[in-house]
Amino acid sequence: MNKLAILIIAALITTSCVTAQKINPPAGRIAVVADGNSPDPDDLGGTAVSLALLRAAGLEDRLVHYSHCCDLVVLHRISAEAEHERHAMMQTTCDGTARRWGGFDHITFWDAKWQMEQTIKDLVKAINVSTEEDPLWIVEAGEPDIIGFALQASKKENHKYIKVITHHPANDNAGDFFKWQEILDFGVEEVRIPDQNINLKVKEAEWDWAMNHPDDRMQFVWLMGKMAEVDNVVKFQKGKWDCSDAGMVLYWLTGATNGGLVQGSVEHVKTILEDYMAKNPK
Repeated sequence: MNKLAILIIAALITTSCVTAQKINPPAGRIAVVADGNSPDPDDLGGTAVSLALLRAAGLEDRLVHYSHCCDLVVLHRISAEAEHERHAMMQTTCDGTARRWGGFDHITFWDAKWQMEQTIKDLVKAINVSTEEDPLWIVEAGEPDIIGFALQASKKENHKYIKVITHHPANDNAGDFFKWQEILDFGVEEVRIPDQNINLKVKEAEWDWAMNHPDDRMQFVWLMGKMAEVDNVVKFQKGKWDCSDAGMVLYWLTGATNGGLVQGSVEHVKTILEDYMAKNPK
């Protein structure tokens, strides 16, 4: 078999795998706790993609909590002025994506640092109604402190119905009030998947399809990731389009611990979003 034939077969197999990826969420609800106000701006693209994926999968009603800017004690690597901008940009990402894609009228997008009490209460409410048949999956897309405070204030008997999804130790032990082991000590289930940066922090050109998309819903998602690329607080996002934390949402909506996609890619995201837009034109 010549080299060209092998490449064609490999491409067909890859395309088939992407196309065949099914929406198959586990039982229960989902909550997302993101940062975005820490030096790394990747949650701008991550949040836009996460919300678009939930809507495209028809699972927006399963989202019961979304908070951002969960870095409660910000490092000196970001100035007060730049952090203030990030709060505004994260709120715009949440509200703008939700308005354009629709389906999120039941959700308040909380600023975890500026609305800390309300954020914790909202997550506590979701924890306290969890059951074996209706567990809560918490996506740790930032520091674990808000999750820790909510677990501390919630019913202990419900903690066995809480599953916390994580993909990177940089978040796990970045808390100022809770370390990862302290989160686990509450009796929650750890759901750890591989580093999502591998396939979801990519060269900008891999998102040109979104930049040039005829549907402004997709253009807006691209724009949020572009805001992170042009951010001048850190250098490591230059030339990149990063929605790595959205990989945890992709994992959940494709099955989670029951065969969920543990290493999602831009092609998986593209397939799900474009399929939805084709079936639901503006």
